[in-house]
Amino acid sequence: MLHSFTRNYNELSTEAGFQFEFFCDCCGNGFKSTFVESTTYKKKKKAERFGGLSSAFGGLMRGVGGDIGNALERGSNYLGDRYENQSPQWRKEQEEAFDAAQEEVRPMFKKCPACNKWVCDDCWNEEEGLCTECAPRESSYVAKARNAAMRRNIDEAAETATVWQGKLETRTTVCPNCGKPAGTGKFCNECGAPLGTQRCPNCGAQIALGLKFCGECGSPMNKSAVCPGCGFENQPGTKFCGQCGTKL
Repeated sequence: MLHSFTRNYNELSTEAGFQFEFFCDCCGNGFKSTFVESTTYKKKKKAERFGGLSSAFGGLMRGVGGDIGNALERGSNYLGDRYENQSPQWRKEQEEAFDAAQEEVRPMFKKCPACNKWVCDDCWNEEEGLCTECAPRESSYVAKARNAAMRRNIDEAAETATVWQGKLETRTTVCPNCGKPAGTGKFCNECGAPLGTQRCPNCGAQIALGLKFCGECGSPMNKSAVCPGCGFENQPGTKFCGQCGTKL
């Protein structure tokens, strides 16, 4: 018997029986048919068991009885060979089981008249009588379109958004002691010299320790900050004495 049905199926049949999986042409989900046991397989197993019993019986008998047992064993081997490796009887059963499996799962699928695909209920638009690929459900399509527009708007806004306003610059600290790149720590990676800063006594700029002249104004960094009035030792760059207030 010929059947018009989905081309998407997978056969799970074995020598012991028959079973099939049928899939939706749209989403790929599907249904599995009921397992049907092969009658030829049962007959084969029965013949093998009968042959084993006859072989054991023939081993106990001698003379005429032994001849009868050997004859029974040869007959059972013939039956076993006959049904081995998918015999014509098994193939006939397989075709009948495939037809029955299609009829079993046919109510789970519908054929789209526009694209001729067999689809499950999830992919079927009942209102339009077409699959959802040919006639998407209005609510689902509107929601999908709105989300697509939202993603486009977000992407466009992100392209023009200013997310950082800092300056793109790279500064390498040079050790004032050895003249090599010192790294980002408090001490030079090469010689271990301290990498702190000191204030220029003239302009107040922050200058690395160990430099003899200010990089901003050129003043000597060892300029004395001793108060001429009271002799107090002030920090370099101080404009008035911290002890007596005398201008330095």
